[in-house]
Formats: sequence, C-alpha cells, structure tokens
Amino acid sequence: MRILFGLLLGGVLASCSSNTASDAVNVQSLNQQFIGAWNSKNTAQLDSLLADDVQFVQGETHYKGKAEVADKWVRATIGSIANLKTYTASSSADTQLAYDAGTFTAEVLPETAGGPQGEGEGNYMLLWKKDANNKWKLSYAQLEDLPVQVK
Repeated sequence: MRILFGLLLGGVLASCSSNTASDAVNVQSLNQQFIGAWNSKNTAQLDSLLADDVQFVQGETHYKGKAEVADKWVRATIGSIANLKTYTASSSADTQLAYDAGTFTAEVLPETAGGPQGEGEGNYMLLWKKDANNKWKLSYAQLEDLPVQVK
C-alpha cells in the first residue's frame, strides 16, 4: 500500500511540475515584441510593455518609473537608434519572472543631416515580470555599451 501511495504521489508531483514548466513564458518572444516596437519607432507599444516600477541602468545613468524611463530613455534615444538586434547568451523563465542577457548591435544614426552613421554594440540584460493584471512587463533593463564606431 505504501508503495502504491508513493507512486501515486510521485505521479501527481511530476505532473504538477511539468505543467508549471509548460506555463513559463518564452522570454525571446517578449524581447522580440520590445525590439520590434523599438525598430518600428512605436513608442505607444513600448510604453505598454514597461512596468510601472521599471528601472533602466546604463553606466552611471539610472532612471526609475515608467514615466521617467519612457521619457528619458525611450523617447530621448529612439530616434537615434535603428536596426536593434540582440544575441542571447543566457536566459531563463518561469511563470512570474523571465530574464534574457547577452549582446546587442544597433545602427547609430547621425545627429545632423549628412553626418556620419555609426555602429553600436554592447551587453544587455532584460528582466520581465507579471504585473497585477497578469501581463508581462519589462521591469529592469541594463545596457553596457562600447564606444560607437563610425561606419
């Protein structure tokens, strides 16, 4: 009887853990939503992907909260960055949190007409979490970029 109970309990636990794993989000899909919105200059979609308490860190720069991050990072730089691409080195996800880290490349557009175009690259880490409405939101973004290289 104990053996039967043990096998039954083990089967129940195994089925619960496999359901949890299958409910984990695909973090690359979340990133592609963000990158697609960035590359198409869709600030409204980018705003909808930011958590209310989002944080952005780049070197000594640190912005906190959706309004500040949307204004000082997204809107301040979206016009100068094109063709953003990410290359995952490490990622993980469950039903509440997901992260992706790796390297990125982007075209850096000239500040003035006819100015030189550049290529940017560096490291990134994006952390996603579910909000109170069970929607995935970008909670933390960290970029460490190398100096821009003139094309």
